[in-house]
Amino acid sequence: MNIAIIGATDKPDRYAYMALRALLDHGHMVFPVHPKIRNIDGIPVFATIKDIPGPIDTVTLYVGPQTSSLLKKDILEKSPQRIIFNPGAENPELKALADQKGIETINGCTLVMLSTGQF
Repeated sequence: MNIAIIGATDKPDRYAYMALRALLDHGHMVFPVHPKIRNIDGIPVFATIKDIPGPIDTVTLYVGPQTSSLLKKDILEKSPQRIIFNPGAENPELKALADQKGIETINGCTLVMLSTGQF
């Protein structure tokens, strides 16, 4: 599965980093997205989601609603199958727009979903 991690970080104590490592450990292709970081542990980081080549199955958000609202057009144009709003990333406006496009939305924790087989 192709996973875009919006709000990716190279700081090992952050949940976005832990999710990146866990997604890799579960065999997923990860596409970290951050406007200022160029690579994380040798993995290329994309400045925006629209820079990712090919389709994205899941977008997992590690940014607050103010940031994801600025990115909503790019996220929706990528047409992922689902968007995961990790704790603190909930965005009712983006959720409503995604629902209108038939994109599944989940308020949940990527790490918990992976560890419990719900991903």
